[in-house]
Amino acid sequence: MNPRAVLAPLVAGTTWRRGVFLLLGGVLALPYGLLAVTFTQLLTDSELPRPLVIALLVIAALIAVVPLLLDGSRALEIAAARTLLGVDLPDPAPGHRGDRETRLRGALWIVTHLIVGGLVMFALFSAVPMALAFIAQQFGIGTELITRERFGPLDGRDTGWLTLTGVALLAGLGYAVAGLGALAVSMAPVLLGPAEAERIAALEARATRLAERNRLARELHDSVGHALTVATLQAGAAGEVLDTDPEFVRRALTAIEEAGRTAMDELDHVLGLLREPAGGRSVRAPQRTLADLDGLVADSRTAGLAVNALRVGDPASVPPAVSREGYRIVQEGLTNAARYGCGPVTLRLDLRDDALELELVNAMGRRGRADPGRGGRGLDGMRERVLLLGGRLTVGPEGGRWRIRARLPYEGTS
Repeated sequence: MNPRAVLAPLVAGTTWRRGVFLLLGGVLALPYGLLAVTFTQLLTDSELPRPLVIALLVIAALIAVVPLLLDGSRALEIAAARTLLGVDLPDPAPGHRGDRETRLRGALWIVTHLIVGGLVMFALFSAVPMALAFIAQQFGIGTELITRERFGPLDGRDTGWLTLTGVALLAGLGYAVAGLGALAVSMAPVLLGPAEAERIAALEARATRLAERNRLARELHDSVGHALTVATLQAGAAGEVLDTDPEFVRRALTAIEEAGRTAMDELDHVLGLLREPAGGRSVRAPQRTLADLDGLVADSRTAGLAVNALRVGDPASVPPAVSREGYRIVQEGLTNAARYGCGPVTLRLDLRDDALELELVNAMGRRGRADPGRGGRGLDGMRERVLLLGGRLTVGPEGGRWRIRARLPYEGTS
């Protein structure tokens, strides 16, 4: 037997942390112990009216039981178990009230924690001083305290046996704390773990966070990517005619400035969604919709991309969600045409009573269109937007031209 392995539980840091957790239960059990002692004395006092004492006892019992069933008490126990026991327990789902089973499991854990903690605290304040006194008398310290006392078969003259007994008491208490701590670690997920409803709520919250994260990624890719594409094309064109056409260079610099401002506004909007101000409400800048489509087309034309825009219907009649996503799809389509295509782009918008139908067609450049399966974040973003609205999307080459068709229904959108 390896002595180091035998002594490891007594010196391990986890044992000490688990001991602190058990003692925390003893501290919380003190008010209950004082309450029990007080009512024991009241019940044994014949001068006090028995009905009054029983009524007070019932009221005190109800007050004592309520904290055991509160969601906040369970949350505190989860935090303590995670910190001191090292158990990976999730926090209760925000806004989710625990069901009866969860409350009963939490109450059972708290009661067990209080009882075991009270026993550990009692042993700490009784067995430890006695053990230390047994060991100290071996060195002639405090012998007058135990010389005239008897401890089972031992008395003050059995110094050697008393010393061994003191060491055994300390070691036994250490192993008991280690064992109880390990038992608490194994039982914490069972009694404090999330119920099925909490797991579902946590999964829904995680799905919501992932969806919001993907939405913000799409916003950044489409808006900032479009602005950078416009700026890059303008800068390249201006560099070619820098010495021969200063007026075009001036217009290009103005377009680059406007694209940068637009990118900064869009970036500020996305960052505003990520921040949580002191008031608890996120700052949200107005989002671009189909009502801003004329400006988007004008920016694309300024960047040197010929756009023939045909629109049927009033953008104000389109629901906001469809209008926002439709704008982003057109923006991404124009960005891709500027980067990969050649020749004019034909943009058709049909704002019907039940759906938005849009189509972008442009000639494929000499390099061709980038493979949608390779680095196609923009196409993936289009598909996600259309999927969220329950629409249809068709993207791909068709007769030497690149065609994007999307249908976004209005039903169930806002």
